[in-house]
Amino acid sequence: MLFWQVMSVLPDLHLHYVQACQNLSQPENPFIARVLQEADKNDEISTKGITLKLAGNNHLVPVPRVTDDDLGVLASVLGQAAFVTGLDLAYNLLTDAGAKIMATFLQENSTLQYLNLMFNNISTSGAELIAGALHSNQSLMHLRMTGNKIGNQGGMFFASMLKNNSALEKLDLGDCDVGPQCLTATAIALTQNKSLKAINLNRPLLSSQQEETTVHMARMLRSNSSLVELHLGKHEMKNFGVERLCEALYENSSLRYLDLSCNNIISDGVEFLGELLRRNRSLEILDLGANRIEDVGAICLSQALATRNRTLQALSVVSNNITGQGLVALAQAMHSNMALSHIYIWGNKIDRSTCVAFSELMAVGRLELGCTDVAPYEVDGEVLLAEQSHGLAKHRYWTPRCAAVAPGAANASLQIVPVSEYL
Repeated sequence: MLFWQVMSVLPDLHLHYVQACQNLSQPENPFIARVLQEADKNDEISTKGITLKLAGNNHLVPVPRVTDDDLGVLASVLGQAAFVTGLDLAYNLLTDAGAKIMATFLQENSTLQYLNLMFNNISTSGAELIAGALHSNQSLMHLRMTGNKIGNQGGMFFASMLKNNSALEKLDLGDCDVGPQCLTATAIALTQNKSLKAINLNRPLLSSQQEETTVHMARMLRSNSSLVELHLGKHEMKNFGVERLCEALYENSSLRYLDLSCNNIISDGVEFLGELLRRNRSLEILDLGANRIEDVGAICLSQALATRNRTLQALSVVSNNITGQGLVALAQAMHSNMALSHIYIWGNKIDRSTCVAFSELMAVGRLELGCTDVAPYEVDGEVLLAEQSHGLAKHRYWTPRCAAVAPGAANASLQIVPVSEYL
């Protein structure tokens, strides 16, 4: 997702930029001028651009966190730095005052394509300012507001923005305390919006068990032809909602990544997903982690995968109360389905038959170690499975400073099937 790791030409820029901002009273500081001059001389930087990483959760290097005052100076500096096309300000101390500065910057800037503001202290009024700026901004492609408590009204401002903005391709409003009105308004906006490719709406605050918001999302999917990634985790979704989504996706040929993790889906609901896998020819990633599909649901999925589906590439059934019977059925399906390359099963009731089935998959090269969350080992002649730190959502909330694993083994977005440079 990053254009360039800030290393050779501008050593330790991540730390120095923050330190400089904290000591600046004006953007003409010689240090900043020198940084900009050195970067501007580099043809590769000028052509490709860089993502400036100022996240406050760097565990390897102690960094001071960016405040609203720091952001004011930084914004004035970045106004002269067209080569900075990405800005990571996650896990800092920005408030609505900082959101006002960022909104002004977005209205004036025409080069920034990626902005990460996740887990700051931005509330409803800050969300209104940023969303308002995006009504006219035509450069930003990817915005992460994850974890800022903007509430339902703040989410409504972004839903309104989606009716006018034609540049944004990915929007993350997960863990933002949005409510049912925001979800409904967003679904309606996405029936008109033709540019958004990915949206995260995980963990809304819902007051009803009637799944009205899921029904609205299903209606949206019937007509939307641009969305490729949809996160609906922790929506208290049950079998009724799953059925509505699957009926809509029979007619949808664009969605490639569907996240239904942490819902209330049981085996009856998986029957609709099994039929979806038989009929749909576009879905490539399906996350069912932390539901309760059990053996009946796992067998239903395995039958669809073994006989009809040849498009799904990644499946997560982590923590679904599946025993060896269901897990072995999924392993056997992989022998006949060569398209499915990633499968995640940890958190279920793994028995001896499961260990043997998945170790055989890896022994014959059908399943690579980097594409699953289990690894075989042997004790006294018996094959067992150990957990690997892989999964579809591993890097949703943090990104390692070094490439510990291949992107596909721990993707939090469309890294298995990328859409664009910033998705």
